Amino acid sequence: MEKKVILLVEDNPDDVDLTLRALKKGNIVNEVVVARDGVEALDYLFGTGIHAGRDLDLMPALVLLDLKLPKTDGLEVLRRLRADTRTKFLPVVVLTSSKEEQDLLNSYELAANSYIRKPVDFLQFTDAVKQLELYWLLLNEPAPRRRTR
Repeated sequence: MEKKVILLVEDNPDDVDLTLRALKKGNIVNEVVVARDGVEALDYLFGTGIHAGRDLDLMPALVLLDLKLPKTDGLEVLRRLRADTRTKFLPVVVLTSSKEEQDLLNSYELAANSYIRKPVDFLQFTDAVKQLELYWLLLNEPAPRRRTR
């Protein structure tokens, strides 16, 4: 069985901890790679910067993307993902506390697969994360990978 990695793009250490705890509580055992800003996320996805030399055949099965990020914001990360044939069809779930309608519209215009506002309550958040894992990692049939070699 193929190893399914989750890329969590989140700059808030409390939200990183909360998400990792929710995944653990939901018995989700997938490896989680954490990128703490947009540049680090793009470096991971494209094998550049601190992730130079990373095996690009091992793409995440799911990207959980916050919008309000330092260096490069989440919308720009999403824009660059969708512009590249290697990452164009990666499932991206925007997971944010933003209540701005424009963020919601922009996310879908840039082809986010889903937009979820982070629940404040830990039990609700745990349930939301468990549902994400069930759908995106178990039920969803991903687009075939395009090889660039």
